[in-house]
Amino acid sequence: MTEFRTERGVIKAVNGVSYEIHEGEIVGLVGESGSGKSVSQLSVMRLVASPPGFIVGGKALFEGKDLLEFEANGPELRSVRGAKIAMVFQEPMTSLNPVLTIGFQLREMLELHLGMRTQDAQQRAVELLQKVGVPDAQNRLGDYPHQFSGGMRQRVMVAMATSCNPKILIADEATTALDATTQLQLLELLRDTVVRLNTALVIVTHNLGVVARYAQRVYVMYAGRIVEHGTVDQILLNPQHPYTMDLLRCVPSRSERGEKLIPIAGTTPDLMNLPQTCSFSPRCRYKEPDCEEKLCPELEQVEPGHYVACHLSRRDGGHAADVA
Repeated sequence: MTEFRTERGVIKAVNGVSYEIHEGEIVGLVGESGSGKSVSQLSVMRLVASPPGFIVGGKALFEGKDLLEFEANGPELRSVRGAKIAMVFQEPMTSLNPVLTIGFQLREMLELHLGMRTQDAQQRAVELLQKVGVPDAQNRLGDYPHQFSGGMRQRVMVAMATSCNPKILIADEATTALDATTQLQLLELLRDTVVRLNTALVIVTHNLGVVARYAQRVYVMYAGRIVEHGTVDQILLNPQHPYTMDLLRCVPSRSERGEKLIPIAGTTPDLMNLPQTCSFSPRCRYKEPDCEEKLCPELEQVEPGHYVACHLSRRDGGHAADVA
């Protein structure tokens, strides 16, 4: 659980989120802006700025150890962050150091985590840039981030993130600001990395098309909670939570060309004043009295590997999709 303490009150940004990922697996984490996707990943990496952010509970288990028990910025955490768990951020211009060359930043990763000599790290940096498709890599090591385009900066971020062959790679809205062609190239690059290194990949996105193409399993987040998770086919072809169904209705379909998209009614809830009942019920088209009277539902298995947190899924053994 992660919260932000402000003058107005406490914002519960991540509230009881639980998920798992295995070697060589690609998992999608989807939801509207403000649902807690990015904060959940920053919490795992211990990158939430404190203050105002505080991790107040839970565990982040990796290789049998709880990352949340490590001293903040201590040697144990530094040995994991960047080397074993790496992150590709949404905006590379704020992630890369603007006053250091690309070559220096790549070499620093290799020297710090792998103990490489400067000359070897220099050669490895060239190879990494070549793998991510940066042209004339040898000569570009002396360039600064502002001398690269947005797509090229993101390629550099991928090179840095994969430089130490991490066990887990987190792509946090990594392709949001890029054109469609560059998005595809980077996503293919990330998928190739998963295959080549047997790395686990978490794709944080609001683009369900990306999830459909690349992920094996999907977690749907709303108001700081996981409201549904399952395989990509279960989520996209047989959604059980009304929020998931509404997200899918916002996606253009070839089979329904010319049809109007249906936006989700209302706005996301105030995370400082979350109700004890289902937080999606004010926006839900299928809500019943139980939804606004009973406590917020917990995740429940509706079919093998498919879980949903919805009172409607419990009604007479039925599923939320039955009322769609």
